[in-house]
Amino acid sequence: MNNNKSITLSQLVKNNVHAAEVLEKYHLDFCCNGNRLFDEACKAKGLNYDAILSEIETKNSNTKNQELKFNQWELDFLVDYIINNHHLYIKQNGTVINAHIDKVASVHGKNHPETIEVAKLFSIIHKDLKQHMMKEEMILFPYIKYLGKVKNGAASFEAPYFSTIVNPINMMEAEHQTAGDVSAQIRALTSNYALPPEACNTYQISFGELNEFELDLHRHVHLENNILFPKAIELEKEIFDR
Repeated sequence: MNNNKSITLSQLVKNNVHAAEVLEKYHLDFCCNGNRLFDEACKAKGLNYDAILSEIETKNSNTKNQELKFNQWELDFLVDYIINNHHLYIKQNGTVINAHIDKVASVHGKNHPETIEVAKLFSIIHKDLKQHMMKEEMILFPYIKYLGKVKNGAASFEAPYFSTIVNPINMMEAEHQTAGDVSAQIRALTSNYALPPEACNTYQISFGELNEFELDLHRHVHLENNILFPKAIELEKEIFDR
């Protein structure tokens, strides 16, 4: 990996997906705030840039053969991957996590009022993401796949009712930012998902689920904001310019 301090967090993960795990460890947001420079983000948190870069390089060498080449995939394949992995993850786990954290809030809310706020926030993010995914699956993603067909000569181009793909993408990115902000609030309220000594099994499970949910959300948003959306915008531009 090039020791280049001008690289952004999103570009770092775009170049090497295994960097995500290391950045997550230090709470360096590479999805919603991925445009921040890597070294500046490290300085803001009082982290050693060179040490983290070395850790990323070690991680990369240990898992080199397992790396998924998201940036090399065709857009229709990437769309299906996002739906079948990240969208499905939310659909399968969101309601369960909601129920667990609601139970924790009802039992432990008196002594740990932050759990009540966490339950409210997760309910919001879960509801918003369900609507968000519906819009992607019904409008944006089919249009991206359609652009691929136009590029390959399998369909003739007709301008969409939303004028340009930039418009729905701007909306999706704004919703990603909101989800990321709410997720960060949950992490802050729980002091990075720290458990009190008296935490019951459901308490422990729910905090583990919340942490996993946030990690999956970061990877999900990264694939869309930093890979899928820029490539889709460029593809539409190529078609418009023909």
